[in-house]
Amino acid sequence: MTTPSHPADEAAELLPIATPARTRAALRALIRPDRGLALTGVGVLVAATAVGLLVQPLLGRIVDIVADGRPAGDLTLPVVLLVAVAAVQGVTTTIGLTRIARLGETVLARLRERFVERALDLPADRLERAGAGDLTARVTGDVARVAEAVRSALPEMARSVLAILLTLGALALLDVRFLLAALLAVPVQLLTARWYVARALTLYADQRVANGAQQQQLLETIGGAVTVRGHRLEEQHTERGAGRSRKAVELTMRSVHLVLGFYGRLHIAEYIGLAAVLIAGFWLVRDGAVSIGSATAAALYFHSLFGPVNAALVLLDDAQSAAAGLARLVGVTDLARPGTGKAGPAGGARPSPVPPQRTGPRREASRAAVAVDAVSHAYGPGRPVLHEVSLTLRPGEHVALVGTSGAGKSTLARIVAGVQQPTAGTVTAPGDPEDPSVVLVTQEVHVFTGALAEDLRLASPDATEADLRRALSTVHALDWAEALPDGLDTVVGEGGHRLDPARAQQLALARLVLADPALAVLDEATAEAGSAGARVLERSAEAALAGRTALIVAHRLTQAVAADRVVVLEAGRVVESGPHEELRDADGPYAALWRAWSGSRTAPHP
Repeated sequence: MTTPSHPADEAAELLPIATPARTRAALRALIRPDRGLALTGVGVLVAATAVGLLVQPLLGRIVDIVADGRPAGDLTLPVVLLVAVAAVQGVTTTIGLTRIARLGETVLARLRERFVERALDLPADRLERAGAGDLTARVTGDVARVAEAVRSALPEMARSVLAILLTLGALALLDVRFLLAALLAVPVQLLTARWYVARALTLYADQRVANGAQQQQLLETIGGAVTVRGHRLEEQHTERGAGRSRKAVELTMRSVHLVLGFYGRLHIAEYIGLAAVLIAGFWLVRDGAVSIGSATAAALYFHSLFGPVNAALVLLDDAQSAAAGLARLVGVTDLARPGTGKAGPAGGARPSPVPPQRTGPRREASRAAVAVDAVSHAYGPGRPVLHEVSLTLRPGEHVALVGTSGAGKSTLARIVAGVQQPTAGTVTAPGDPEDPSVVLVTQEVHVFTGALAEDLRLASPDATEADLRRALSTVHALDWAEALPDGLDTVVGEGGHRLDPARAQQLALARLVLADPALAVLDEATAEAGSAGARVLERSAEAALAGRTALIVAHRLTQAVAADRVVVLEAGRVVESGPHEELRDADGPYAALWRAWSGSRTAPHP
């Protein structure tokens, strides 16, 4: 279905690129829902082109009238018909091109939606291996290339191909020998097209990859600017960026030389074809086989082919570039989903559950059990994070994951939530493709630009204002939400009212309440709050999790105290599991963590 990208360097594992056959199949599938629009647009363009072909015979008729010395009044009818042809062709061409353009924009919108849907479903580790630059280049450069082709190249290509076919038919009607003379240019044109296509597709694909690598290097350098300066690595990063830029420039210059050679060969074909038609016209007029007007019409027909033929062949440049971009987009849309369903939009991520086993209605938390069986995970060869972890969450149970940094807590949480797939082992969680029952809330919460109410409705589009207020009240956020300048209609996010990290996290927890999942996974969801706001957020989380099965990556051990059970991870392995009091008194790893964390604090009672 897809072939791997050519990596910009050995460390990157870029997202796949679809094969040409798969790209064509995907394009047909995108067009299929709008077959009627496509057929109507092509039909109107055929009519417009056919009407336009009357111009050359009418001009030939004028030549014959003048050559025969007829009265000037005989020119009236051909001239009037020329004006009528121009008017009809203008109207029908406008209608046809409009419908083709509408088809292209509709297909492009459908492609964008599928691309964004798949991109949001990609496992986090897959994106990390590919690098942000690869996905960014596809979202920006490749989409722009395809959009440009849809808006300009597609209508022009449709009109050019129709003009070529109908004009060749008109030449045959005048005299088949004119057609044969014109076809002498075809071998040169076909060889030119074949020569160009054989080189262009690979060249443009490599150019897209090089641009992605260039963007990735730029993002890494700017994102890590403080570290780069701190370690005095400016020269190395500058040279690395310059090297990738040189590669991109080199490929761009190769494409320029390719286009120049393409145009040069086309001019040779035009000369051969026009000379052949003029010579054929000379012999046919001399032998009395055709009139001067017919020979003139034939020459004009061939001359009128210059525009459509050159446009069609020149548009191969845009078509090849767009095809390379389309293959990169289809490569992402064809990626297998990490599971058969999607997690809810409550947190900063939009996860898809691992292959689930539906065990009951979504909101029946009492039946939402989770089984993790011998799960292992590695982010690359020799980089294991989890080692045969087995864990069971009983229906309605709250389990806290604790451990030192790097123990694998967040990785296990993402696997349970379905954000990424394990390298080995299985996870059974509630949910199905049409009724997601798993929600992940992380410490990285995004506040979308727009009214606060609409931000909340991302989790439940049909929620009433009463539902929104109830959810905010549940997580103890209704007071400050109502105190905003416009209440729940206040615009938040970029360019709007800024929410501090604690309030943004409460917003995410309110989304969780609205989504009403059977299983909730919290990955340090209260970590963004300072000491003053920590207890508020913990109360909000406790309220949001009430009645649900929950897996909580504990940032503060007060969350472990409140949990039904504590699971301790060390180096990717479960080393302890049990209630807080039992583990605290067992003098094991958890007890050591508790002593280190509590210190001078007054230990809270469960």
